[in-house]
Amino acid sequence: PDLGRRFAERKRCADLECSMLMCRGKAMRDFKGPDCRFVNFKKGEAVYVYYKLIGKSTELWAGSVGSDFGYFPKDLLEINHNYSNEELELPTDETDFICF
Repeated sequence: PDLGRRFAERKRCADLECSMLMCRGKAMRDFKGPDCRFVNFKKGEAVYVYYKLIGKSTELWAGSVGSDFGYFPKDLLEINHNYSNEELELPTDETDFICF
């Protein structure tokens, strides 16, 4: 299927609204995203994960750094705390892929 601007059709979340934190990690290196849908961070910064894309783009997670929210490659994060072991599989929405 043509997903358009969507990176994936499904996501894993800790709750039905994807508003609960799943985990926290430390950035292993600097990251600057290709557009405003991505969150930028510096090595060593804390990154909070709210959901994980599954299906087409399994390498992207969504989270926050300070007050900024967006996508980032999961391989750049060293997980140091899990908030929830519950993972619900939900469909993504167009609004998951707009700029914040």
